[in-house]
Amino acid sequence: MSFSRRDLLRASVASVVAAGSGTFSGNLLAANKTVKIGMNIPMTGDYAPWGLPGLYGCQIVADDINAAGGVSIGGDKYNIEMVAYDHGYDTEKAVQGYKKLVLQDKVKMVMMLGGSTVASILPWAQRRKMLTTTLLPSDITEKSEYLIATCESHPLYNVTGVDYLAENFPEAKTAAIVTNNDAEYGLQSAATYKAAFEANGIEVVDVNLHGFDITDFAPIVSSVLAKKPDIFCMATSFYVTPLMEQLYHQGFKGKIISCTLDFYDEIIAKTSQEFVDGTIFQFPDFDDPKLNEDIVNFPNPGDFDAKYRAAHPNDWSAVSWEYPAILLNWIEGAKAAGSVEPTDVLNALKSNSRPEFIFGGGHWWGKELWGLDNAVVGFWPVVVVEGGKARIKEFRSVSGWLKRNKDLLIKHMKELGLRTV
Repeated sequence: MSFSRRDLLRASVASVVAAGSGTFSGNLLAANKTVKIGMNIPMTGDYAPWGLPGLYGCQIVADDINAAGGVSIGGDKYNIEMVAYDHGYDTEKAVQGYKKLVLQDKVKMVMMLGGSTVASILPWAQRRKMLTTTLLPSDITEKSEYLIATCESHPLYNVTGVDYLAENFPEAKTAAIVTNNDAEYGLQSAATYKAAFEANGIEVVDVNLHGFDITDFAPIVSSVLAKKPDIFCMATSFYVTPLMEQLYHQGFKGKIISCTLDFYDEIIAKTSQEFVDGTIFQFPDFDDPKLNEDIVNFPNPGDFDAKYRAAHPNDWSAVSWEYPAILLNWIEGAKAAGSVEPTDVLNALKSNSRPEFIFGGGHWWGKELWGLDNAVVGFWPVVVVEGGKARIKEFRSVSGWLKRNKDLLIKHMKELGLRTV
């Protein structure tokens, strides 16, 4: 496949300049067709930070593409229109929103967060043959042909942080895991961290899985620290900030690793920069210089970061760039297919054995764990807070780890009662 995401915006701008204008003509814009892309996501409620920021990011990318002349698909020029529905992470609303987007808005793809909301729409989506994306590859089943995960490979990428920790801090020999006990995020992540720790010879001395009714994390943290772990792992916790506060107040001096560290500036304000420095996690800021390396398939990440933070200074989260990356995946498939129709785009994407994964090295995976190779895995960044700023230390291969350790991962998934094939 010859299409390169990194060149997408540059090529669109160049086409406008070649037409004799450095700005986009209203007449040319009117001549374009419009393709609608749906987002059935939480924009209010507890899950909003994993939904709404993604809409903001997609709108920035879509606006840039449209302003530069649109995207050429099958001989036609298309403008991209984002259409969003707020389901508030309620399954009934998710079904209502999905049907509205498909039947009324006529979208050609629906992006979703994942979990129970995806499970609720999946039977209808499959019958309609509607291309749907998730940020939770564990939503994939043997029968979910039209459900793909082309960006987020949670929880698989968490192994890269553990490998980095083990190589750079070999004195850390024991770990404790504290996270929420839901099957969608917490358990999936805990199982993956357990597998990664075992693969590196690190003993897990405690696994504390708590419910969502916890308001005081002091007893949990003190109980875990009594085991004297060298590493405190928060997996994919919904409660990173209060856990970090307790670790700070209770004087933890070991290594801290987490899947996410959203709003880490607020954590620093509530603790200290010295304490947060050294924390390992998986999600970069997009002004990171290493995102300009050739391996990365995202157009102008620094420009995207600047536009996003200017428009939404307090709303950056892990999904701010993930949904836009999925939008770019869709464009890649549509250009290859010469069509915007869901089945055509899906077939084009799946026929490419080396899809352009956002951090490079992409290939389809998942059959051995979930039943279908409908998730794209590749390289993923290891991020460390240094001087109060998130910085990518390196990119590591998730694919390579899975080749070596997939049986170990499946073992720990089964031990925590998670679905595997």
